[in-house]
Amino acid sequence: MSSSEPPSSPELSAWHLLLGYVRPHRRALLTGALLALATSATGLLLPLVARRLIADVSHERPVTAELVGMTVLVVANGAIGALGSYVLRRTAESVVLDARRTLSSYLLRLRVPAVDRSEPGDLMARITSDTTLLREVTTDSLVGLGTGGLTLVATVVMMGLVDPVLLGVTAVVILAAMLVLRVIGPRVQRATRQAQEAVGAMGSALERILGALRTVKASGAEHREEQAVHAAAEESWRQSVRAARWAALASNTAGLAIQFAFITVLAVGGSRVATGAIDVGTLVAFLLYVIYLIAPIQQVAGAVTQYQTGAAALSRIQEALRLPAEPPSPPAPLPAPDAEPAELSFTDVRFRYADDLPYIHHGVTFAVPARGMTAFVGPSGAGKTTVFSLIERFYEPESGGIVLDGRPLAEWPLPELRSAIGYVEQDAPVLSGSLRDNLLLGNPAAAGTDLARVLDTTRLTDLVERLPRGLDTLVGHRGTRLSGGERQRVAIARALLRRPRLLLLDEATSQLDAVNEAALRDTVADVARTTTVLVVAHRLSTVTTADRIVVMDAGRVRAIGPHARLVTADALYAELAATQFLATTG
Repeated sequence: MSSSEPPSSPELSAWHLLLGYVRPHRRALLTGALLALATSATGLLLPLVARRLIADVSHERPVTAELVGMTVLVVANGAIGALGSYVLRRTAESVVLDARRTLSSYLLRLRVPAVDRSEPGDLMARITSDTTLLREVTTDSLVGLGTGGLTLVATVVMMGLVDPVLLGVTAVVILAAMLVLRVIGPRVQRATRQAQEAVGAMGSALERILGALRTVKASGAEHREEQAVHAAAEESWRQSVRAARWAALASNTAGLAIQFAFITVLAVGGSRVATGAIDVGTLVAFLLYVIYLIAPIQQVAGAVTQYQTGAAALSRIQEALRLPAEPPSPPAPLPAPDAEPAELSFTDVRFRYADDLPYIHHGVTFAVPARGMTAFVGPSGAGKTTVFSLIERFYEPESGGIVLDGRPLAEWPLPELRSAIGYVEQDAPVLSGSLRDNLLLGNPAAAGTDLARVLDTTRLTDLVERLPRGLDTLVGHRGTRLSGGERQRVAIARALLRRPRLLLLDEATSQLDAVNEAALRDTVADVARTTTVLVVAHRLSTVTTADRIVVMDAGRVRAIGPHARLVTADALYAELAATQFLATTG
């Protein structure tokens, strides 16, 4: 855990969590706090100078020194206050930046099952909305409580020196307000947390719709989905208004207490002036201190309120930081061009995606030698794609063994394991950005000659020449400016640029036309001479060229062999070849 990464123990209070975030910035925060205290100190001196000015006026003495002194204090108050405010705001933004870095880095390391159980929109809200609240809680709550509290104590001391009796009157009113604030605080926290959860739900609803907008439009479901988003937005509005109501009540309680204190002091103080217990200058000075109390009391009240708001945000951030994640580790180097291909074996592997779900694999066993192409076929739901997910260690098997190059897969450091693998997913995802960004995603250092060779191999050269900006053309969100076949070729090219020792192709040519599919089939066959290639395929033309075929059904391996033998020896494979693959050969 880095010095900027907060502790993640669920038993820690919000204060401990907040201190974990601000600890790297403690010097800047202390500087801002000292400047804030200096601002308060200049303000505390003003009533004393004012009392002296009134006394001099009463005795017809010169008041030039007092006027100059008050001018200097006012200018110093403004200048120091502006500098302190800037330092604190800058520090607060730095805290937010660190929190976002920490959280985004952690979310990128989340284990796939944790992502499966989470809503992406809600996770995004924790990075954007929840971390933003740390800005206010850093300045208003942490610093505000410290500087506001010290200023409040200093003001009370000065009031006691001016007149202890009037201080007692003021204290009774202020303590009553504090009791009310203590009741309001927890309600602010609950309302704020519910408001943030509603924001996360709204983000999830939007992410769900925008991620499948074409399907929503084609289904004529815009109105229904619009209502769902509006309902989430309205729930966020209701909870935010509720939080604002409690926060406003807390703020007005503090202001109302000061007004009552001012009226009470004016009444009691006036009677004391009438009896000669104090002079007018003392009463004016005390009233100025009462007015001066407004700022620190509202600061303390705001700190308490903001703490409740920040505690809700911190709680949601910590929930994300407690999700299961892969250990942080630097990326591993990619295989050398002449690296030996990998060999792989599964032995009695059992797996299910969750304890309450049925098993996907019921003792899967097979072996893949180095080099050559192995095809996995079988009905939908047989567990073919899951084989690839287990090889990549997106999931861990419940029992059984997976061995790569004679080494149990669990003993491989994840970066080293994945650097040896090229993986083309079933839907061939393309990221928003340029075509070049997508091609070099797995190997940013790929040389121009390697890139040109792979573009030619995957028949992307013509596409690049047609695009207005060539490789620097933006492909749109999820590659919407490319056809399905083009996205598949981009995904294959991206995998080949990694120079994998083990290439996993999950229906990687399903959206290609016959010409491009034939060309890429030849490419894969050529790659298989120097690399171990595993293919999930639903086309007979792909399967017949494989060195071996693994037939899976209901989470088990029922047959392994070449096409020519399986088509006569295994009834399921013969049926697939006759129906799903549409034709048979040899």
